[in-house]
Amino acid sequence: MSFISVFDVLGPTMIGPSSSHTAGACAIAHLAQKMNRGPLTEAVFTLYGSFAKTYRGHGTDRALLGGIMGFAADDVRIRDSFDIAKERGIAYQFILNETETDVHPNTVDIRMVNQSGTHITVRGESLGGGKVRIVQINQVAVDFTGEYNAAIMIQKDTPGVAAHITKVLSDRGVNIAFMRLFRKDKGEKAYTIVESDGQLPEDIIESLLENPNIQDVILVPTEEGY
Repeated sequence: MSFISVFDVLGPTMIGPSSSHTAGACAIAHLAQKMNRGPLTEAVFTLYGSFAKTYRGHGTDRALLGGIMGFAADDVRIRDSFDIAKERGIAYQFILNETETDVHPNTVDIRMVNQSGTHITVRGESLGGGKVRIVQINQVAVDFTGEYNAAIMIQKDTPGVAAHITKVLSDRGVNIAFMRLFRKDKGEKAYTIVESDGQLPEDIIESLLENPNIQDVILVPTEEGY
């Protein structure tokens, strides 16, 4: 039997009426925006299941927009997300997908575009009680929750990359909690996600990129990580 704390029962401190549709939505977007490089210029939210059906009444739209701007679930600015996004020059759109049903009922795809034109698409699920998980990055299935400090390596799926990653982390004294490889096909683009109990130093990126098969590294800190 898994442990359930009283905070899981009571739910998170939040703005809005629903831990799943408001706090969870905000948490997904808040986690997603940590993967976006540079100032955000555009965000497109595709809503599935109950998110698509109740997003206005439960404030899911305001929560998603607030989260993508870096607001936590208890930030009162969520109420004014639309106006703040307009002031910041962020274009946004909500698309309802009520035909695709083979997904978790509280699912959202978030496509982010930054000032340099680089874009990334992240799919998240709200699991209840404000807890979330990321299940796709750029259409590749992944699985992490943001509860640990994480490093995401975007790489070619080839021998030697995992050994390089573990050596770099070991040399820097990083304690690995979880390390998993996600890919669509053998030898194609893959994502290695390393989750650590402790803080990941930002200058570790340069060492990881010394392997030519690693194309990019994204650090995703927890709220307490930095």
